[in-house]
Amino acid sequence: MTSSLAGFLQVLLLVAALAACYRPVGDYIAGVVSSERHWRTELAFYRLMGVDPEADQRWGQYARSLLAFSAVSVLLVYLLERLQHWLPLANGMPGVPPDVAWNTAASFTTNTNWQNYSGESTMGYLTQMGGLAVQNFVSAAVGIVVVIALIRGFTRSRTDRLGNFWVDLTRVTLRVLLPFAVIGAVILMATGVIDNFTPTHVIHTLTGASQTMVGGPVASQEVIKELGNNGGGFFNANSAHPFENPSPFSNWFEIFLLLVIPFALPRTFGRMVGDNRQGYLLVAVMAVLWLAAVGAISYFEWQHAGTALQAARGAMEGKEVRFGIPGSSLFAASTTVTSTGAVNSFHDSFTAFGGGVALFDMMLGEVVPGGVGAGLYGLLMLAVLTVFVGGLMVGRTPEYLGKKIRPTEMKWAAAYILATPACALVGAALSLGFRTPRASILNPGPHGLTEIVYAFTSMANNNGSAFAGLTTNTLWYNVAGGIVMLLARFAPEIFVLALGGTLARQQPVPASAGTLETHTPLFAGMLIGVVIILVGLTYFPALALGPFAEGLH
Repeated sequence: MTSSLAGFLQVLLLVAALAACYRPVGDYIAGVVSSERHWRTELAFYRLMGVDPEADQRWGQYARSLLAFSAVSVLLVYLLERLQHWLPLANGMPGVPPDVAWNTAASFTTNTNWQNYSGESTMGYLTQMGGLAVQNFVSAAVGIVVVIALIRGFTRSRTDRLGNFWVDLTRVTLRVLLPFAVIGAVILMATGVIDNFTPTHVIHTLTGASQTMVGGPVASQEVIKELGNNGGGFFNANSAHPFENPSPFSNWFEIFLLLVIPFALPRTFGRMVGDNRQGYLLVAVMAVLWLAAVGAISYFEWQHAGTALQAARGAMEGKEVRFGIPGSSLFAASTTVTSTGAVNSFHDSFTAFGGGVALFDMMLGEVVPGGVGAGLYGLLMLAVLTVFVGGLMVGRTPEYLGKKIRPTEMKWAAAYILATPACALVGAALSLGFRTPRASILNPGPHGLTEIVYAFTSMANNNGSAFAGLTTNTLWYNVAGGIVMLLARFAPEIFVLALGGTLARQQPVPASAGTLETHTPLFAGMLIGVVIILVGLTYFPALALGPFAEGLH
């Protein structure tokens, strides 16, 4: 009873903190991306890159800049991993194997942070800081600038310009993510998260055995891992490791970090489109579905259905005692509804329905609230679809924020909605169809199917969390996973930018008596229905054969 009350208070305090940050953080981000003033530091970066900060790019130019930057990022991270044994602060680590280096470079560049390796025994400090942590910043910034470009599509008219990718990227990184991360890192260090360059050393245990321990610049990477919805842990145990997450308060604060920007961005949207009611509606939809996920996972973990769990009188396998079921359930729900992927417990050890809810959270497209930027642009694409459906119901051309949703706009929205599930399900199907990847399944039957589907759903949705019961550090999963992560990240972003370009070219149309109001509870209900129905139609067979079959067995 005491533990359940503590869990409720954690959620209540978290909601209060996020509500308090909604307006100031959202307004600040809107001011950053709308400002006409350049900092001197930013101008130095523009000169170094040969960028004209006053240039306004068409959506195609914006997309090409994004792809070029990301391609260079993949290459640089790959080279840093492969050559780390020749670099300082390598701690004696050899170069990362080619397939693991490819998977990791694709993973961190796409904000997925899927890890097929143990960080403390694979990556030196320089690789962690100069490669992975840098991508934690810029890959998160990419997600934010894409949604900013889409919002400009709603606010501009009779133009094909969406802003400047390089200016947006630099501003979001230097003015938003970096200062927030500095403050967060100080707080994490105060809770006990380590941050040092202590070399590897051997500790002798009470039983006479020896254990190799490493230190490292953990807090400085941990903060952007959560704040940027990245998820890649410095240690293999991720946020279950006491050096990354030492106490119940640090656990709560890390959950706050991974939710604060995604929940504040609807305010940025409302400010930029000149109607804060639109932001309130979107954040309400996000909050309802997030709280439903928290409640569902908590309920199934407290229920601990199953013979073994009933005999043990609890579902504590794979969970840290210092967090318990409440802290583990809240973390699992929050990390899977965002594109974070950090874990403080093994989702593979959750009850069948508890793990199924975590899987379902990712299948929602991670729009509740989703990753930084990615969640909001995903929800806006679904809002466009909802407006179109509403227009069909009343027999008139649908409009959203003064822009008509015509066949052209719907094609881009439909392509976006289909891209991520296609990448996830095709990757899972191929893994089940070939003998070699099937050999990685350690739990045959419905649970094994869930592990495969979870893995590719996590990679396709830029989440990065794993069920931890599937051997994925193989040539197949490293290569195929890298391809899935790149396709599922950048194809949807291209479709988002294309939609923004078509909207920006339109001339606004005035609202009429037949215009569907998009700031009302009716529209919120319609939007929630579209989100859930789309998931049901797309993923229901996989859910039925996996977690549902296991849970009802």
